[in-house]
Amino acid sequence: MSNFQYCIECNNMLYPREDKVTRILRLACRNCDYSEVAATSKVYRHELMTSNVEGLHFSQDAATDYTLPRTEKECPRCHHQEAVFYQMHSRRGDSRMTLVYVCAGCGFAYEDQ
Repeated sequence: MSNFQYCIECNNMLYPREDKVTRILRLACRNCDYSEVAATSKVYRHELMTSNVEGLHFSQDAATDYTLPRTEKECPRCHHQEAVFYQMHSRRGDSRMTLVYVCAGCGFAYEDQ
């Protein structure tokens, strides 16, 4: 896996782009006209997807965040009666919002069913 490269003129990330005339892979800035020849012809594409709320890394810490609203909601795992809650974009890829609860007792994250 390669490291990210940054523009020497404006410090924004460089993106792979093919020079159509010479058919050489270049790294180009999307904000200015800077580009450079890529050191390798390999391009990596990383797509990060979350399949469920349990996979969220910040959810368990949300239970100790006293700035989040709290409610009386029974945890399906430990049956504790208090949870914090917040909204996030649905994992279904559309613009719907999902209400996520995090148990104040065990840190288990779950959606409202």
